[in-house]
Amino acid sequence: MSQPASIIGILREPTRTTESIESSALIVGAAVFVVAAPLGLLLFWGDSLPIAGRGSLGMAVALGAAVAAALAFVAGRLVLRRRFGAASAVDADTGGTRAPAGSPGAPDHPGPRLHWFDVAALSLAHAVIALLGWTGLADVLEQSFRGAVVFTIPGALLFGVALAVTAYVCFLSSVRMTPMLLSIVLAVFLVVGVITAMLSASDPLWWQENLSALGMTDDLSAFAFNLTLIIAGAIVTIVARYATAGLPAGTDRERRGRDVVRWGLVLIGILLALVGVFPVDRFFLIHNTVATGMAVVYAVMVIGLPRFLPSMPRVFVVLGWVYVAVIVLLGIFFAIGYYNLTAVELVAGVLIFSWIILFLRNTGPAGPRRVVAVTA
Repeated sequence: MSQPASIIGILREPTRTTESIESSALIVGAAVFVVAAPLGLLLFWGDSLPIAGRGSLGMAVALGAAVAAALAFVAGRLVLRRRFGAASAVDADTGGTRAPAGSPGAPDHPGPRLHWFDVAALSLAHAVIALLGWTGLADVLEQSFRGAVVFTIPGALLFGVALAVTAYVCFLSSVRMTPMLLSIVLAVFLVVGVITAMLSASDPLWWQENLSALGMTDDLSAFAFNLTLIIAGAIVTIVARYATAGLPAGTDRERRGRDVVRWGLVLIGILLALVGVFPVDRFFLIHNTVATGMAVVYAVMVIGLPRFLPSMPRVFVVLGWVYVAVIVLLGIFFAIGYYNLTAVELVAGVLIFSWIILFLRNTGPAGPRRVVAVTA
């Protein structure tokens, strides 16, 4: 039975083993607490803070957690880069496995390496999840403890603990990033962002128009909605490389099919981001064109999947056809006035993104897995 690693050994090689990764995350969380708790004491000195709202503990925690999340995620990527080195990563297109020198026992990191723009998008996604998640929790607690205030010392401790927990989780997410975890990040990010936009909408009857109405105003709702779409689009482009990295590409036909699916996912991500860049009230034609284009690209990919990727599980292929049929049926319901556009967009969006997440889960069995180091 091996002896537990010392703290100095963990600091020297923070990602050598599963134990050292967990210990490194604890050290990161502890370091954030040591910095955040005194900072909270200075910020809150002499004040009794409300739980939520302007100038509240919840707002301070949300903003601080967003910064801690982004920094912890970047720190995790830098640690991996130091451990494996950019040269040790094997691009999934070329195949093969290369073990970094001196890395016995190091955990496997499936998937292609992350580029700087991938890291930027994912760190921003983690920051937004932390910001909106803590804001939502503070609002719930405010409703549960009406009229309650938080004093300086407890507020500083809660501030430090919240930031430490956020940094701990985001560091682990960074160093253990896999296709499965990436799908979870995408799902959580979309849910948190869209629900926040709905809850903060200045017009309570926005749903009577369409889902894009959330991005038409100049308030927090529009900012949260459009930012969610833009960052989610960037994440989908990352998903495109992750999801297709392990697919078989031994023949010209297999390579062409894999490239069609990869670039189809990239195009969906770009079009999704453009939906957020061009709000419907100011860019009606462009907005509707890119939104429709995203649905068309998705339908083409799903219908042609057996031809593009013959090795995909048959059950998953049939499920995709069912999704497309449901979206078409929803369109018919909207045309005859049975459903409004918001219902159609919500259900179609859930189906499309659930398909992308399931695609990530099914590409592993579709072909031989390649173990490569994921570096920043």
